Amino acid sequence: MTLLAYDVCGQGDVTVLLLHGIGGGRSIWADAASGTASAIAAAGCRAVAVDLPGYGGSAAMGPPDMDALVAAVDHLITFLAAPRVVLLGHSMGGMVAQELVARAPRRVQGLVLACTSASFGKPDGDWQARFVAERLAPLDAGLGMAGMAHALVPGLLVPGLLAPFASDHARQVATALMTGVPESTYRGALAAIAGFDRREALADIHMPVLCLAGEHDRTAPPEVMQRLASRIDGAEFVCLPGAGHIANLEQSAAFNAAVVSFLQRHFSLAHGANQ
Repeated sequence: MTLLAYDVCGQGDVTVLLLHGIGGGRSIWADAASGTASAIAAAGCRAVAVDLPGYGGSAAMGPPDMDALVAAVDHLITFLAAPRVVLLGHSMGGMVAQELVARAPRRVQGLVLACTSASFGKPDGDWQARFVAERLAPLDAGLGMAGMAHALVPGLLVPGLLAPFASDHARQVATALMTGVPESTYRGALAAIAGFDRREALADIHMPVLCLAGEHDRTAPPEVMQRLASRIDGAEFVCLPGAGHIANLEQSAAFNAAVVSFLQRHFSLAHGANQ
């Protein structure tokens, strides 16, 4: 199997794999975007920002389904030979993380689930059909990924009336990332998560878990994230004020601080290890 493209920041016996959302890529964790990788590295961990199959520098790998996504991440974990692994998944990345843990729980020692859900629902459900139709409408209209990004990104951020929380920086970074995703990859990824449902597996998760929500997220609302957390024994729930669905861009400092605090408390990291 071809190895996924990735960037490494820092070192340590805890490796945090950063898994992006459906319109993202590994650069969303870099200093020019959210600074999450550097914050994790400064806490004494090895941060590994990943391009999922078909994104950025990673080749597409077979059928665009959850099996392929999970297999590619699992292969990278093996290659990295990390003593301890934490998966940090945003949106679609959080679904991939849950799926991997459900299939191979011993491969992972911790989870950070950000702005995601334990279930997309039935592919033929009314809500799901509307969601997919809305996401694909700009592409079906021939606007391409750039047109879709300009149409969809504003709805993923904090509503404009609540500015200055929704920054131009977050909008520009998210728009550029989504524009750069190949249309075939985006369509395939949407199909891959359309039937995702791991609600029944949540009670079987026995590891430190942090669930991060954005206060104004309309895609994975705080109440959805809180309900997810309540079904995992001992899971922590944090709602980030002034953040929408792309909380790691909109409220980077608060997002990174919550992740670092979680890692320090559960993985015996010295405070500010590399600072």
